[in-house]
Amino acid sequence: MEASISIKNLSLSFGALDVLKDLNLEIGQGEFLVLLGSSGCGKSTLLNCIAGLLDITGGQIFIGGRNVTWEEPSKRGIGMVFQSYALYPQMTVGGNLSFGLKNAGLPKAEIKERVDRAAKVLQIEPLLARKPAALSGGQRQRAAIGRALVRDADVFLFDEPLSNLDAKLRADLRVEIKQLHQKLSNTMIYVTHDQIEAMTLADRIAIMRGGQILQLATPHEIYNRPANKYVADFIGSPTMNFFDGKIEGGDGAQFLTEGHSFPLHGYNFQSGSAVSGPAWLGIRPEHMVSGAEAETAPIRLHGEVELVEPLGSDTLARLTSGGHTLWVRLDGQAEVANGDQITVGFDAARANVFDKNSENRL
Repeated sequence: MEASISIKNLSLSFGALDVLKDLNLEIGQGEFLVLLGSSGCGKSTLLNCIAGLLDITGGQIFIGGRNVTWEEPSKRGIGMVFQSYALYPQMTVGGNLSFGLKNAGLPKAEIKERVDRAAKVLQIEPLLARKPAALSGGQRQRAAIGRALVRDADVFLFDEPLSNLDAKLRADLRVEIKQLHQKLSNTMIYVTHDQIEAMTLADRIAIMRGGQILQLATPHEIYNRPANKYVADFIGSPTMNFFDGKIEGGDGAQFLTEGHSFPLHGYNFQSGSAVSGPAWLGIRPEHMVSGAEAETAPIRLHGEVELVEPLGSDTLARLTSGGHTLWVRLDGQAEVANGDQITVGFDAARANVFDKNSENRL
């Protein structure tokens, strides 16, 4: 796949503070890439560098094979949607959508065609005569997306566009953005700290921390085979359960932790990994089983329930077992209460094992 955006050895420093560190990234034509990470990891900074809103310290940025490292934002062929709607309050929605095109000197007929097309795609045709103050949050964000859409850009950049909206509206607009990408097939880069947005929207996710990309992969790969303990811990709610211990036994490896010995038969070690020494073993709450299934599971734990969170579709239970605190995702109809003694189990094939020192996947 020909790269729509190519970032080579990108670095950005503010004085002695290195914000982005020798970062390399290839984004395919028509790909939906999500930059995901906690606050301060550099994801919005990277997006602003691609947009040309920040001057980089080192490296190069290519869009469509063209070196745009020092080009003005208006010359890069991008459309950007910000966290704040940034609409002109004195203008109507139609005026906001057409303002940049008028400044660019486009013919009136072409401006009208672009505005009408964007309004139809985003289903905001009845709103074109309204001013932003008369719109809901979701309508304002659609108008802001429309303003980027009329530019007819090859690349769209989204900087946490849904973070100001309530949960239901976020879910609704998330669907609309995904459908928009399916209709347009433009390259899109989307910044968020919300893992649900990342998992549901992305073709690939770049997990960032400290100005670097820790893992770049599909949502399925990141969820099931996280590259290191940080990624494993960051993705998933509740977070992955971790056991602190060590691996012994070579080919017939066992994971030893406080009060337990887990056989690692079926675990797919990385090629060349050392299968001995201090390690973490992680298992997701939804990869654990209970009841009759637990009794036949290769690895079994007995514990006492100390907290229950009924969520309707499923039930989360936190239990203590031999000095470990675990989250388990149960069926929504499961009858479990504080103080219950239950057995849970899992298969090592669903687990993740990380080296204790490097925290990289084994």
